[in-house]
Amino acid sequence: MGIRQKVAEEFGSTPNKEGKLGKQHAEDVIVTPLRSENYHDDLASSVFCGVMPGDGWSGRMEDNILQGCIPVVIQDGIYLPYENVLNYESFAVRICEDEIPDLMRILRGFNETEIEFRLANVQKIWQRFLYRDSILLEAERQKAAFGRVDDWAVKFLQLVEDDVTATIIQEAEISASITSGASRNLETAQRRGSTILNLKCVDAQTGLMGKSLLVFQSTKGDVLPFHKVNYYDVDYKGLGLMMSLFLRPNKADLGSPPLGQGVVYRLKDSSITVAFDDIPEEGLNSPLRIEKLANEVTYRRMKDTLIQLSKGVLKGPAADLVPVLFGERPPTVSKKDVSFTPFNSNLDHSQKDAISKALSSKNIFLLHGPPGTGKTTTVVEIILQEVKRGSKILACAASNIAVDNIVERLVPHRVKLVRVGHPARLLPQVLESALDAQVLRGDNSSLANDIRKEMKALNGKLLKTRDKKYKEGHKEGAEDSFQRRAKKAGSSCGRSAQALEIACWIALLKGSRCILAGDHLQLPPTIQSVEAEKKGLGKTLFERLTNLYGDEITSMLTVQYRMHELIMNWSSKELYNSKIKAFSSVAAHKLHDLEGVKKTSSTEPTLILIDIAGCDMEEKKDEEDSTMNEGEAKVAITHAKRLVQSGVQASDIGIITPYAAQVVLLKMMRSNDDKLKDLEISTVDGFQGREKEAIIISMVRSNSKKEVGFLSDRRRMNVAVTRARRAVLYCL
Repeated sequence: MGIRQKVAEEFGSTPNKEGKLGKQHAEDVIVTPLRSENYHDDLASSVFCGVMPGDGWSGRMEDNILQGCIPVVIQDGIYLPYENVLNYESFAVRICEDEIPDLMRILRGFNETEIEFRLANVQKIWQRFLYRDSILLEAERQKAAFGRVDDWAVKFLQLVEDDVTATIIQEAEISASITSGASRNLETAQRRGSTILNLKCVDAQTGLMGKSLLVFQSTKGDVLPFHKVNYYDVDYKGLGLMMSLFLRPNKADLGSPPLGQGVVYRLKDSSITVAFDDIPEEGLNSPLRIEKLANEVTYRRMKDTLIQLSKGVLKGPAADLVPVLFGERPPTVSKKDVSFTPFNSNLDHSQKDAISKALSSKNIFLLHGPPGTGKTTTVVEIILQEVKRGSKILACAASNIAVDNIVERLVPHRVKLVRVGHPARLLPQVLESALDAQVLRGDNSSLANDIRKEMKALNGKLLKTRDKKYKEGHKEGAEDSFQRRAKKAGSSCGRSAQALEIACWIALLKGSRCILAGDHLQLPPTIQSVEAEKKGLGKTLFERLTNLYGDEITSMLTVQYRMHELIMNWSSKELYNSKIKAFSSVAAHKLHDLEGVKKTSSTEPTLILIDIAGCDMEEKKDEEDSTMNEGEAKVAITHAKRLVQSGVQASDIGIITPYAAQVVLLKMMRSNDDKLKDLEISTVDGFQGREKEAIIISMVRSNSKKEVGFLSDRRRMNVAVTRARRAVLYCL
């Protein structure tokens, strides 16, 4: 008996023959034409649909995907079409012939999260492999009518798709290997950093406006293994892919439901604290694992924005702004210089000049802020001046910490503001400004809680009813709703030099003026697709407008308040035409000027260069092809110990390295000395926008081929060097 005959026997095949399972699960199973002659409507109302031998990538498979159904592939030992391109485990279910009698049990074993994951991937397959060009063709049709704006939008829609798809496929493959439950795959996923195995829950508490905080440690109580879970995952790799953490039993298989879903609240070498909406009801007493998975909320917003741009922005608050940002109209400024009374009396001349130009701009202004020159200080003053003039402001940035820094400085001025974002991602000092906190303080807080609970219950039912229109209408959270209400911001003000241009456009379409603060000579956004980067996806809006208009719309801050001038000099000369000057109070400060720090051979020099060439310190690769250098790591840790012995606080020292493998190695070495527990070790990206009194840079590369890797990028070197206030040690 063949597979089709076995399925027919179990579920039925004709009006005169109903199968055993078909009768038993009559409410959940549709056999066409047995109970319905409307084939496509049946598919649209279903979650799963079978694909038998002979269907392959035929109309049957296509119909499933077009109607948003998860294909259940019942084909033993058959090589499926596109199997070398598509990861079927990420969007379909494959079962063997002898599992047909257990089919209903297998399908009911999938939890809501796993179903959502597959349905989302079905939609991607629909977009990429069936009607992938339809949106682009529509944009092409509009191009003749709307010119350069939509030309850009059409191009970038495809580039963003390519780049996000590259990331999603990578994440989906990791996820599929994790959920298979095989120990080999779990260990591979842990080496890649996408999961953390063998955890135990050591504490649970309530905080953060009702969120549950669970603390996890290794079951052995030692340092956590290498992982890629971090605070910055809300905007994963600059692509707008929000990262969720899934908690599962340590060796759970595909059919095992997650115990909960949350986000990182606190991260230490030996523990990770995760914020959940609710404490999982069971399973916390057994070994656990944490997985990192992608959620495409912001990607969908970016895509919608590109489509909107491709059709032309002829009305709305940004109708006059868009042509200026694409060079179709010249930027305009007020004919009279705008004078103002500063809220901050300590502004320098370049900051005051920049603020005056920003207030004079009618549509676009760029604030170029090299390292340590007070970009945030200047942005805050601009916001205060605009609020004083009665403007509505939408302030955005590529990272949570950048937004929090702005909020923290605005709060003392009693500005009416709302900080949008998950409470676990916010600094404690800005929580009172969070949307959640303001809802809880409101007169209708109990009503809001009831609505939230009702929405959660309804979301659970959605997966069963599969009413797609209703589902799409309720996929948004507070941030989506807030974005709709923020349609007419007078000005949008953002730190933009590390954000994808299209991410900026989500905010820009809501305002009539645009003030961008950033530095295109520091780190650009991370692009997964090499081809997309070559075609321009990595070029930021800030950089493009700098090239388009130059000094006409730009002011550069020229006084830096962070670095000893010896540290500053290379950066100023190499990237900023020697225009940056050190403020008098920092120009000559040294480590031994700090309270409690002795003057020693380690704390006296401002710059130390250690050449490890010829010292038998060759680089090597780890299992994931990342580079490390054990000898150089020992040098870096030894210098950190000497600084601490001289009185420098470990928390005032940072070690920066371009390679993940070197980060892991350095953290292992740090764990052997309790005095170094507060020493921060991270990649260059992790230190963007940060500073330390002393920075140790581990370059890693040492090879006979003279390959330098990341070191060839001046922007990365610029960030690494300029994180230090008083001293830098380079391991070359």
